[in-house]
Amino acid sequence: MQDTAKPATRVLIVDDHPVVLSGCRTLFASDHSIRIDEATDAKSGHRAYVSKRPDVTVIDISLPDVSGFELMRRIRKDDPDAKIIMFSMNDDPAFVVRAVELGAQGYVSKGDDPRILLKAVRKVVAGDNFISPQLAEAVTFSGAAIKANPASQMTPRELEILRLLGRGNKIVEVAEALGISYKTVANTTSLLKQKLGAKNHSDLIRIAVEIGMN
Repeated sequence: MQDTAKPATRVLIVDDHPVVLSGCRTLFASDHSIRIDEATDAKSGHRAYVSKRPDVTVIDISLPDVSGFELMRRIRKDDPDAKIIMFSMNDDPAFVVRAVELGAQGYVSKGDDPRILLKAVRKVVAGDNFISPQLAEAVTFSGAAIKANPASQMTPRELEILRLLGRGNKIVEVAEALGISYKTVANTTSLLKQKLGAKNHSDLIRIAVEIGMN
């Protein structure tokens, strides 16, 4: 008799928190149709995506090297059809909107019931989009606030540069982390000062911290 069993759904989790990874292992262990791989930073996550080609990639926004947004940009550059769920403690609706604008098919809060992540994976694998119900409601009722939030007006590159500056990285360190030139970072920093109304470099860092970009 021919084996008609469906192949397992392959899920890549990119998160640097051991407790989160352990929780995901426990969560997905209850579903034998799902196999998971893990990575703890953007570099290893990108490498794992290229080698494993998972059906869905779950990415923490706050990774230790570069952000989940930057990792998503890199993955989607290699594979425009990549299915990605952003997984974060940040419940700011502007970040949800930005994630969707950048190509994410899902956004789940770490504060949600863990079963929500399992539901999100199943939905995204099936070709649907999924946002945590609580976040979806917040997005619906905060359109004006999102438009006013500076994060929603930035390009992926600007978001990433601002985040690294907010962590205290120097321009040369930002350039090295992102694999771009010092001049590109310096020019983008100048544009960010204009866009955000920052008087100087220190003011720009303060704004980055205030809007949660660090």
